[in-house]
Amino acid sequence: MEKAQKLKPLKPSLREKNRYLAYEVISKEKMSKNQTEKLIYNGLLRLLGELSIAKAGLMFIKFNDNKGIIKVNNKYVNHLKSALALIKQSNLIIKSLGVSGILKKTQKYGV
Repeated sequence: MEKAQKLKPLKPSLREKNRYLAYEVISKEKMSKNQTEKLIYNGLLRLLGELSIAKAGLMFIKFNDNKGIIKVNNKYVNHLKSALALIKQSNLIIKSLGVSGILKKTQKYGV
């Protein structure tokens, strides 16, 4: 049997560059992780469409006490912020706390 060849890792210049966005959900009632993720995803879907969401590489990383972190491609950070601002639900605000290229730095926003 022949040994399986390992794939060479991508050079840093060829990898996708990601950003981590910290956000806070402000509402009268406590929101669950699933409710929040569905709201944000649907807002982004309405703004961008399915193809652009796939290109954005949206991934929900963490959620604690109405605060969370979303990983997104660096070219789609402003689109994500716009989608957060355009979410329509009564008595609900999703506020962007900050953006960073490193996950550990994003956690300083209290998430």
